Amino acid sequence: MRSRALLCFVPVVAAGVGIWAGRALPLGSPAQAAPSVDSCTTCHQSLTGKLAAPAEGMTEDVHGRAELRCAGCHGGDPARSGMDAHDLSAGFAGVPDRRQIPRQCARCHEDPGLMRRFNPSLPTDQFARYLTSEHGKRLAAGDRNVAVCTSCHGVHPVRAVSDSRSPVFPTNVPATCARCHADAALMKPYGIPTSQFAEYRESVHGQALLRRGNRQAPACNDCHGNHGAVPPGVESVANVCAQCHRATRDLFLRSPHKKAFDTLGMAECTVCHGTHDIAFPTDAMLGQEQGSVCLQCHPAGTPGLRAAVEMRGTLEEVKAAIAQAETVLKRAAGAGMDVGDARIDLDEATSQLIRARAVTHSVNPLDVRRVTAAGLTAAGRARAVGEAALAEVGFRRRGLGVSVAVIAFVAVLLWLKLQELKRTSQ
Repeated sequence: MRSRALLCFVPVVAAGVGIWAGRALPLGSPAQAAPSVDSCTTCHQSLTGKLAAPAEGMTEDVHGRAELRCAGCHGGDPARSGMDAHDLSAGFAGVPDRRQIPRQCARCHEDPGLMRRFNPSLPTDQFARYLTSEHGKRLAAGDRNVAVCTSCHGVHPVRAVSDSRSPVFPTNVPATCARCHADAALMKPYGIPTSQFAEYRESVHGQALLRRGNRQAPACNDCHGNHGAVPPGVESVANVCAQCHRATRDLFLRSPHKKAFDTLGMAECTVCHGTHDIAFPTDAMLGQEQGSVCLQCHPAGTPGLRAAVEMRGTLEEVKAAIAQAETVLKRAAGAGMDVGDARIDLDEATSQLIRARAVTHSVNPLDVRRVTAAGLTAAGRARAVGEAALAEVGFRRRGLGVSVAVIAFVAVLLWLKLQELKRTSQ
């Protein structure tokens, strides 16, 4: 099963990290107890506007709940009051330099012993991965516009990933990435298009995640990675898609397309299905009709297109057989006949049709034919049951008609006999 990794550094920090016990410690030094007085919170809560917001936000911050307070990231001495808490001798650092934020978060998040106290399953290699990402490489080169931990997770408060209000909650990830990647001015220096979010939103994946709330549907980080985010390379696309579509990938790998795509440097799955704008696949993609992706590479009369047309034809046979069986079963059910068992066969035929659609990735008409044959057999059984039920209905109706005629005939005879008896008695 595909696991959804977390985007940027997961905000869980150990208690007692920072400057505690009323004395200055180097940032990130561990201590045993929180201070009895926290002048940072007390002071900032008495202020207004942007100076009060951090203290207010910390009530819902996972760091605050873990007893890591302001001094843990900003330095200073929370045991002192007023501006004395900002004394440089107490290690006050103020607002962290943007270029240092990933490394500062890593002081806790790359310490396995420390993080185990809060979430033993949490990976501690996020910073190492970030350094290999496009964001991390550009930050190291001096680019201050790239994403750092706070760009994705937020700050004051940093909410848990499981919180639906978190920017990195699964259904929020695309919009979070779009804050930068849909900004034309920001992306212009990199030559990166900004249509990805709009395309994704209308794609089969986007509709599943954003409209139907299906958190198994992939978001940006499922394909590009989280902390080690990189564009999938041409040679890795099929493996990226295989996180969910493993069986389809395996079929593709043994198809003629694999060698052809490698030779031409084509990006496998995306050639037919697209990237961010992946539409729901239809049978119209296969064959020689308008909308067929096969025509992109295979002109009319070529062996490749003939194979596509043949595979499409076998799919249409099964679809027609299923439709015919469905019509017969509906008529039988409408007549009051029990055709529940036949529905099982019809479901089996539908399953074989779905499987056959996947098998088309092998680009082998014989493979597809073997699967559709099982679907045709199942649909045939369902139709036979429906037709037998309809024949039974016809038999019963004819029997009922004969019975009614006999009864009517006897009734007429009785009436005539009664009339005769009346005349005799007079």
